[in-house]
Amino acid sequence: MGRELPRRAQVVVIGGGVMGVSIAYELAAAGVRDVVLLDKGPLGSGSTSRAAGGVRAQFSDRVNIELAARSLETFGRFAERFGQEIDLHKPGYLFLLDSPEAVAEFERNVAVQNELGVPSRIVSVREAAALSPLISTDGLLAAAYSPSDGHCTPESVVLGYAGAARRLGARLLPGCAATGIEVADGRVAAVTTEGGRIPTETVICAAGAWSREVGAWAGVDLPVTPLRRQILVTEPVPDLPPTAFTIDFGTTFYFHREGPGLLLGMSDPDETPGFKLDRSDAWLPRLGEAMARRAPALMDVGVAGGWAGLYEVTPDHNALIGAAPGVERFLYATGFSGHGFLMGPAVGEVMRDLYLGREPFTDVSGFDAGRFALSASRPELNIV
Repeated sequence: MGRELPRRAQVVVIGGGVMGVSIAYELAAAGVRDVVLLDKGPLGSGSTSRAAGGVRAQFSDRVNIELAARSLETFGRFAERFGQEIDLHKPGYLFLLDSPEAVAEFERNVAVQNELGVPSRIVSVREAAALSPLISTDGLLAAAYSPSDGHCTPESVVLGYAGAARRLGARLLPGCAATGIEVADGRVAAVTTEGGRIPTETVICAAGAWSREVGAWAGVDLPVTPLRRQILVTEPVPDLPPTAFTIDFGTTFYFHREGPGLLLGMSDPDETPGFKLDRSDAWLPRLGEAMARRAPALMDVGVAGGWAGLYEVTPDHNALIGAAPGVERFLYATGFSGHGFLMGPAVGEVMRDLYLGREPFTDVSGFDAGRFALSASRPELNIV
């Protein structure tokens, strides 16, 4: 590997996406010394760099709303706080609703969001069309909208956190893959890497789609499944009007402005689990059907490019955050099922507090990985 590893670390963070660098920064900012972060590739080169970049607080789970709202505050002042522009745009998120059940569900969600300070609201079909002029309103009953939501550049967020963490003394080691975790007498003792061994008393797993393997090294079950999601970017759209980040909730088809064109995507119910990062055309007919129905104006726009990334999916589409009961000082923050990037800033704060034995700003105990063994899943409904 050609570099000297630290002789020991107080804490080793495994994973260099937004979650890992946020955690490393928050630990170092709290005065934790000898923080080491490992990633097998360049920082942010896993799922973070392949995210759609959406940031929103419109969720159904109270804790997710609180984590997302806290993160939105950080994104809003990221440039002044970290000296890194993240190209934050706030056109709002617009969920298009075409069934009475969805409308009722979002009315309940909006009530909880409002209670927690999120300025979301149910809007009429007419207002939805004004917020997203490219849509067809056929079959729509209502929509949910929050003006504080938007999108930014994931790679820039990673750069900002990484630079700040390094300035505070954290040691970030991209291109240095972790290969195992040593556990002695029920406690974390060291992390092994492709470049050698790092003795440590604490490991924090922020490895995203690769977290199940990392947990297994320590004998911890992290039920995370990798699932490919694909994104397309269109050619420039002439006279593109201002438009909200638009999601057709019934189909999960979504789009937002990306430069002179649009970024768009959609879930594929036929996708099978695995570490697949190649692009496939199998999902395109279903995407075309959703587009023709909900945004027919886009059917004549060419595709300029695209990519595939990985969701880290849990059985209830909610995160795994906590500390393993059977292995002392093994902590984890993973399984965000597609909303990890937007929650990264807040989760960094939470993991700092869990490490220091402090009470986090929101109660994440319900996200403990052991909930599935207790049949205590807590489904997140607002997933894309």
